[in-house]
Amino acid sequence: MAKQKEIKTNAMRILETMKIPFQHLTYECDEFVDGIQIADMLSLPHEKVYKTLVTVGSSKNYFVFVIPIAEELDLKAAARSVGEKSVEMIHVKDINSVTGYIRGGCTAVGMKKQYVTRIDSSAEKLPEIIVSGGRIGSQLVLSPKDLARAAKAEFVDIVRHQPEQMA
Repeated sequence: MAKQKEIKTNAMRILETMKIPFQHLTYECDEFVDGIQIADMLSLPHEKVYKTLVTVGSSKNYFVFVIPIAEELDLKAAARSVGEKSVEMIHVKDINSVTGYIRGGCTAVGMKKQYVTRIDSSAEKLPEIIVSGGRIGSQLVLSPKDLARAAKAEFVDIVRHQPEQMA
């Protein structure tokens, strides 16, 4: 039986061109599911799986943020990290026209344009992180430093920190 040819995404081609090692994971999925469901499908530890969020700033420029799947983006910290007064999530219908990717398959590497990108600093301590591979059903495992290099990103604190619960 002929082996099915692996379909490479733009992100994978860029990583290969930059000689950045990565592992490609696939899963069966026909529609958008969130990162937590994907992590559970692939039996991946939640703290290693990151989601890619695209925002628009008060300047009308776009910004990309990569954060752990179980966390929320701190919009004030995100705006500060890119020198904006404010940022807000782009509308789902705009994801493809802005990034070239679809919802659930958006990754920081290989978007239509090179947007200013920030990765949550929690990633820096990890030996590897897992991000979307550039389409639904595809995840990439690589070192956070390699992701930062490929996405021309900086590490910053951008997740909303919950106040500690009183005992």
